[in-house]
Amino acid sequence: MIGMAYAIDAVFLDKAGRVVGLAENIKPGHLSSYFSQASGCLELPAGTVGSTGTKLGDQIDVGYGAVD
Repeated sequence: MIGMAYAIDAVFLDKAGRVVGLAENIKPGHLSSYFSQASGCLELPAGTVGSTGTKLGDQIDVGYGAVD
């Protein structure tokens, strides 16, 4: 979040697209926790995780197919 001007939510995904970590309302200048199983991250508007009910273990399809 270094250099960002607004808060975000972050959803961390493993290679299969399963949610392995969540960080909500990360403020500018702050860092999220580290999730060693994550191979990717979705950066979303703050409040998205709560409003969608996203939780650990959910399967997310971002439409890009399998990640190598």
